[in-house]
Amino acid sequence: MPGPSQDLRRQLHEIAFTQAGYFTAAQALDLGYSYQAQKYHADHGNWVRVDRGLFRLPGWPSSPDDSFARWTLWSGNRGVVSHDSALVVHELSDANPSRIHLTVPSGFRAVDDAVVAHVGELTSADIESRGAWRVTTPERTILDVSQGDVSQELVDAAVADALERALTTRRRLLRRATSSSDRAALRLERALARVEAK
Repeated sequence: MPGPSQDLRRQLHEIAFTQAGYFTAAQALDLGYSYQAQKYHADHGNWVRVDRGLFRLPGWPSSPDDSFARWTLWSGNRGVVSHDSALVVHELSDANPSRIHLTVPSGFRAVDDAVVAHVGELTSADIESRGAWRVTTPERTILDVSQGDVSQELVDAAVADALERALTTRRRLLRRATSSSDRAALRLERALARVEAK
C-alpha cells in the first residue's frame, strides 16, 4: 500500500507530466511539499531547480518546445506564446527571436529579461493548445506581427507561408485587417499584394 510520500510524488508527477516535466514551488506547496521539503528534493537531485520557484523532473527528455512550456508556466499559465515566437511555432517566415514573446492579460506584472510581454486580450478563437502551453493561431500571429516592429519582409514571408500551407485565406486576412490598426491593415494589404504579384 503506497504511503503518503508516494501519494505526494504521484500527484506531483501527474501535474508535471501535463507541463512538460515542469512544476512550480507553489504547485508543490499546494500538494503538501513544504519549502524545506522542496529544498531537500532540489539539493538531493530529486528535482532540478530551473529558476526561482520553478523545478523540473530529472531526466525529462528535452524538446525544442521546452522554452515555451517553461515561460508559460513562469507566467502562471496566463501567457500565450505569440508574435515573433508564434511565427517560429507555426514555421511562418524565418523569424528567429532572441526572447520569448507572450501575450498576457492586463494587470500582469512579472518581468524577466528573457520575455517580451505584450498586453492584450485574446479570444478562444485566437488560441491553439499545444498541451503544456498555448499559442496564438496563425491568423492572429500574422495580425500581431503586422502591428509590431518586425520588418515588412517578415510579414510578407509569414503571409506567403500561411497562404501556401492553407493555414488561412486571403479573405480571412483581409477581414482581420479591417478590424485592426491602420498600420496592420496597410502591412497586410502590402503582403497580400506581393503574394499575388508572384
